[in-house]
Amino acid sequence: MFLPDSLKKKAPVLGVVLLYLVIDLVLTCQEIYYLNVLPVVVLLVYLAFSRIDVVYFIIVGCTPLSIPLIEFFRSSPIDFYIPTEPMLFGVLVLMIYRGLKQGSLDRKVLNHPVTYAILINVSWILVSAITSSMPLVSFKYLLARIWFLATFYFLAIQVFRKVANIRTFIWCYSLPLMLVVGFAIYKHLGYGLYDKQAAHVVMNPFFRDHTSYGAILAMVFFALGSIVYRNASNLLVRFFYWLGFGFISLGLLLSYTRAAWLSVFLAFGVLLVTRLGIKFKYLALAGLVVLAIFFSQRLEIQHRLESNRQDSSADLTEHVKSMSNVTTDDSNLERLNRWTAALRMFHERPVVGWGPGTYMFQYAPFQLSSRKTLISTDFGDLGNAHSEYIGPLCESGVPGLLTFLFVIIMALVTGFRVYHRLNDTRIRQIVLGCILAFITYLIHGFLNNFLDTDKASALFWGFIAIFVSLEVYYLPEQAIASPKVE
Repeated sequence: MFLPDSLKKKAPVLGVVLLYLVIDLVLTCQEIYYLNVLPVVVLLVYLAFSRIDVVYFIIVGCTPLSIPLIEFFRSSPIDFYIPTEPMLFGVLVLMIYRGLKQGSLDRKVLNHPVTYAILINVSWILVSAITSSMPLVSFKYLLARIWFLATFYFLAIQVFRKVANIRTFIWCYSLPLMLVVGFAIYKHLGYGLYDKQAAHVVMNPFFRDHTSYGAILAMVFFALGSIVYRNASNLLVRFFYWLGFGFISLGLLLSYTRAAWLSVFLAFGVLLVTRLGIKFKYLALAGLVVLAIFFSQRLEIQHRLESNRQDSSADLTEHVKSMSNVTTDDSNLERLNRWTAALRMFHERPVVGWGPGTYMFQYAPFQLSSRKTLISTDFGDLGNAHSEYIGPLCESGVPGLLTFLFVIIMALVTGFRVYHRLNDTRIRQIVLGCILAFITYLIHGFLNNFLDTDKASALFWGFIAIFVSLEVYYLPEQAIASPKVE
């Protein structure tokens, strides 16, 4: 049989495609579906080499919808989020390849103070992983941190060189999150919207608990709000913008996450201070006055806290009041139990810690019987240290906490510096929204820690990448476009 020249050139490709279809059909008939994802993988590989920015947005869009592998394979010895973490690992491999072959990492980014802070923190995580009580656990934690940074920080900085991509990033995360909110509300209706206990499970399997769900919603609340507020689009577009923002707000309210509510309230305080232009020295003075009052009245404050016996409740007022109940509220008491165990672990290994990611496997014997609650377990198998600051302290020692705080400080300094130097009002508004979103997580971090998950890391490192990208690439262009008149 004779084929035209055009088909002869394509014959090998057509043959491979035909072979794949036959094999996939046979496997599907035997209820083996793994090969069905091959076209998606091939497409992603193609995009990775041709349009890496599209791959970044696909990963960001998949993140709110990612599900732990263990939800599908309960007996699996390993756990990671699918489909995001396999894609994150693939991007990491690609970036290493490009870095070795082409030297593609921009020196202006590598030499930025935030990048230095991040590299110092990761270097210490490596040291504490080497000395870890459970090296395999710690190196898995380190690898996850590296692939989060490769995509959500280093790649994101390059994606955000096009400023319009910042808005795309926020929408790519927010729209799928709205689907999760709709899913959670639909399930919640089955229990009744005022059923607080239902709020702990309705977001499964996309979020493992309501605290992480609430933390993410609080971050998106400000990031999306910065786009929606004073939007100049036509009336219909503005309506849908506010509808989406209202949906996120409703999800935040129904999450019954006290820490998330508190973080939003305090972030509004930061917004007020920023808008009023209050100088830092006055804030520092006010902070010293508050500390002085706290220490002078600490016994009275302790007495009031111990006298509060309001447990968490479906009533919003009572639920907020229960935040300071450290006498009968099991959630608060269990958090104190975790912190006490973490601090006792820290005292035993103050320099290098027990190893990144090891707290949940090691804290059981460090619990005090007087601190245990109705929800404590002798095996200590119910999660992490519930603090983004105490966790690194016990897992990586004092240097681990200090290097992490260094990252936070440099990120905030960069964010506010960019905000004050920007001329474009809309970009300034988005940057301020991202700063406030970032601050909600820092506040939430006193009570919970989620940076070992893709959902929190995409936003946390993404906001930092926005600050760095604008300072490295946009501000110099702005200076050239509008030079100062002498």
